[in-house]
Amino acid sequence: MKKILIIGLGLIGSSISLGIKRAHPDFEILGSDRENIQEIAQKRGIIDSKVSLVEGAQKADIIILAVPIITTLELLKKLATLNLKKGLLITDTGSTKSEIVELANQLFDEDKVRFIGGHPMAGSHKSGVMAADINLFENAYYVLTQENQELRDLLKGLHAKFIILDAKEHDRVTGQVSHFPHILASALVWQSDDFSKEHPLVKHLAAGGFRDLTRIAEADSLMWTSVLLSNPEITIDRIENFKKQLDEIALKIANKDSAAIEHFFEQGKKIRQAMEIHKGALPNFYDLFISVPDEKGVVLKVLGLLEDFSITNVKINEENREDIHGQLQISFKRAEDLKEAREIIEKATDFTVV
Repeated sequence: MKKILIIGLGLIGSSISLGIKRAHPDFEILGSDRENIQEIAQKRGIIDSKVSLVEGAQKADIIILAVPIITTLELLKKLATLNLKKGLLITDTGSTKSEIVELANQLFDEDKVRFIGGHPMAGSHKSGVMAADINLFENAYYVLTQENQELRDLLKGLHAKFIILDAKEHDRVTGQVSHFPHILASALVWQSDDFSKEHPLVKHLAAGGFRDLTRIAEADSLMWTSVLLSNPEITIDRIENFKKQLDEIALKIANKDSAAIEHFFEQGKKIRQAMEIHKGALPNFYDLFISVPDEKGVVLKVLGLLEDFSITNVKINEENREDIHGQLQISFKRAEDLKEAREIIEKATDFTVV
């Protein structure tokens, strides 16, 4: 019976454990984390046994490091000092790969311990062991820094889409589509907050576009600090590139070049429409907007119709509703759930659903 050690039982580590259990119920999952987290994970059936780092590492056939990047680097150094099984396979879940893979290659003899960098590109606005979700990675990309059938087989219960990507190329690509957008979202929030000091209505009139652009500004600050500091060159390059693009559109506006401005928006629309926007490092949400009357119990009525669905968020849009098509907003994680929920609500009520 294979023993799998998962170090770090937060959202990612716990969800991976559930996926492994689905495909390999005969494997023993060992969990290493703080004592209270281990207790919760064991009670919820996420892990089979609580272990210390050293005990678990020496027993394990495969180790998964589901911790922040800085902690991953520290753990690799610690593991390199232990008496590990020959043929041990180690992988991680970090959002950057170059620094981690480079260190692992320095520390381990490939004939004794193998290391494969990993990055499951899925997330959630929830966190921690209580948010563990067996379907978190369904149809999401899962990057591996080199091909390894043993690891693919271990993780097949996640129902993810595995792709092989060199560590440096991974960091270039995610620097553009994942890391830089988090900087942009937070910068926009900072700018708006500063602007609101003289124009307080900014905070009340921020509408759908602002909401969508800045949603990820609520992400874990410690995690993203770690991500940016482990991929600084690419991050700075993307910032400088974006400055140039902003300067170019500012010049077009200053020159009142309507044709160039229209081209900027039209070409941006075409590029966006042509892109394959998959479930990735930025969590996807499928939103249902429902126009409901201002009556007692109406929200509970709608939620009662959806009691069998997994709902990620419920919001009542009372103030500025520009770009919002209903007072009640319900978010789902899966497009299939959204479609079915819409059909149920439309059949049971006369509410307008978008």
